[in-house]
Amino acid sequence: MLVDVVMPKMGESITEGTILEWRKKVGDTIAADEILLEIGTDKVDSEIPSPNAGVIAEILAEPNDVVEVGKVIVRIETDGDVAAAPIPEPEKEPKQKPEPVQATEQPSPVTTSEPPPNKSIPQTGEKKYYTPLVKSIARKEGISQDELVAIQGTGKNGRVTKKDLLGYIETRTAVPTAPPVPAVVSQLTDERVEMDKIRKSIAEHMRMSVDTSAHFHLMNEVDMTHIVQYVDANGAGFKSREGFSLTYTPFIVYACVRALQFSPDMNSSLEGTTIIRKKNVNIGLAVAVDAGLMVPVIPRCEELNFLGLCRKVRDLAARARSKKIKPDELSGSTFSISNFGIFNVTIGTPIINQPNVGILGVGTIKKKPVVIENADGDAIGIRSMMYLSIGFDHRLIDGAGGAQFIQAIQQNLENMDLEHLF
Repeated sequence: MLVDVVMPKMGESITEGTILEWRKKVGDTIAADEILLEIGTDKVDSEIPSPNAGVIAEILAEPNDVVEVGKVIVRIETDGDVAAAPIPEPEKEPKQKPEPVQATEQPSPVTTSEPPPNKSIPQTGEKKYYTPLVKSIARKEGISQDELVAIQGTGKNGRVTKKDLLGYIETRTAVPTAPPVPAVVSQLTDERVEMDKIRKSIAEHMRMSVDTSAHFHLMNEVDMTHIVQYVDANGAGFKSREGFSLTYTPFIVYACVRALQFSPDMNSSLEGTTIIRKKNVNIGLAVAVDAGLMVPVIPRCEELNFLGLCRKVRDLAARARSKKIKPDELSGSTFSISNFGIFNVTIGTPIINQPNVGILGVGTIKKKPVVIENADGDAIGIRSMMYLSIGFDHRLIDGAGGAQFIQAIQQNLENMDLEHLF
């Protein structure tokens, strides 16, 4: 029996998707819930599992095709004999690979030999399309654009497939060269690489934000010593109960949410000259992924206790990195947080995530000598310090309002009642 698989609806506002990569080809067996293809939208790239086990009978859309939601993109043969066929294990790949690979393809040499280094490349005037996977492998192996153009592709319309490229690499490295002049030349050649869909979307969004908001930034230093000590003392017990590590991010989100409840303008958006003060606090949490940056949203944070925030932060970050975030979860934020401290960065000035009017930048926590004031006088001690930066839209919020807000977050962190969090 043939089963039609349609372009899935990735979110309420999503009407179409772009085919980024097929993980299977016609004739391949596939298990139910095994990854079938990768689809991109304006907001997110997602891996799509197969709804049925069987054999790929027909693929109706090519990489880079834009397909409407509900349109058939592949047919799977699922009769009894096929369903009983053994399903091959997916090919294991090292984690550091930036792009997923097709599970059933095996490298094999192409039939053409490597062109001489000085051979001129014919110019047809037609721009060749290369999948993100092919471009990623080419960059890693130091293959120039001219070399890539010269490879004879076996895909549809002569497109270079992953198998073609791996075969070329195998042939290329098997031929001894002394000295290896071509490799040196390729490293010195300018490389022109088209942005992928996610990077284009990020670029447009950031440029639009800079053009829209009057950015203003303030910084403050926060003493995180008691929170660091609390995590050190209670982290092991928390992990044994919850199954994941207790990090500093939920403390920062918790302090920020409490400050936003007393700063309605910072939890607003602007439509022309109209201020829209949001009734809920929806925190957008910037997450670094292989393809760039993603900002999933934790809705109605004011209704969550500290443990609820811990679970939400963990869930969104894990699903964002595993490409399981839904497009609707990337919209609706009222304020955003960018924690670049996880990359050991001390301080930064993040760009506002439109249509928000504010964003909190979080630096790394470092031990340093500081002056400690107490009833007995001043003393110098070693404390765990962290820089916070607040970026806000000066069209709505003045410097005094921004200063009061970042000071409120600082006080919430330094005076947090840690014994009654759970």
